[in-house]
Amino acid sequence: MRARGLLSLVAAFLAALAIDGAPQRAHADSPLAAPTAPTAPTPTAAAPAPVAQGTPVVVAAMGDSLSDPRVGGGKYLDRLRARCPRSRFDAYGKGGEMVNQMRRRFEREVFAPGSPAYTHVIVFGGVNDLYSDRTAGRTPALVEKDLTAMYEVARRHGAKVVAITVTPWGGFTRYFNASRLAATLEVNRWILAQPGEGAIDAAVDAYPLLSCGVPTTLCPRFAAPFRDGLHFGPEGHQKLGDAVYAQAFAGCG
Repeated sequence: MRARGLLSLVAAFLAALAIDGAPQRAHADSPLAAPTAPTAPTPTAAAPAPVAQGTPVVVAAMGDSLSDPRVGGGKYLDRLRARCPRSRFDAYGKGGEMVNQMRRRFEREVFAPGSPAYTHVIVFGGVNDLYSDRTAGRTPALVEKDLTAMYEVARRHGAKVVAITVTPWGGFTRYFNASRLAATLEVNRWILAQPGEGAIDAAVDAYPLLSCGVPTTLCPRFAAPFRDGLHFGPEGHQKLGDAVYAQAFAGCG
């Protein structure tokens, strides 16, 4: 009996603790029960356009055959011209060039006395370096060094820098292999990290943009009419131009 009585006291004590520790339920007339007005969601500010609305831009595009109108490249600039009719987009692409060759002529051509006062420079190159690793000793580190040199020259002249990653070129089977794929991905990762490093103003990732199904190769519909696995046609240039516009020139006049 004594044990049962002790157990009853302990049970009662624990029940009291449970009641004291439980959340208090408000009475209907308690201030705790007053309905609270729903909090309006904080509006999410739209990301500012890269260019002030209606502002013309003056842009130089440095690159290889993909930016060289003489060999069917540079049509992404046509898309930008259509979307920014009061702006200027000049192509400085030269077919077959590696980025060290671009670097050597970059300041001399783009920022020569009497040249337009470029507000932006697009730098789009690297694929010719990546398949010249054996013939010219080109490595990702060297590609990155030469790209950096161009970025710095443009910034020194007061121009913003827009970089485009190397596009898919796995269909260029004569030169493509696993080690060159790894080098391509390394260079592209580096380019995409540059805005965060404060080295450039925007990076457009053309590698996934122009692939479908197989990430290392161009979409078949973009490859026409070239069919070499490296160069892409009007539809690919249009898609690239739209991406460059959205990330770097939205709002331009």
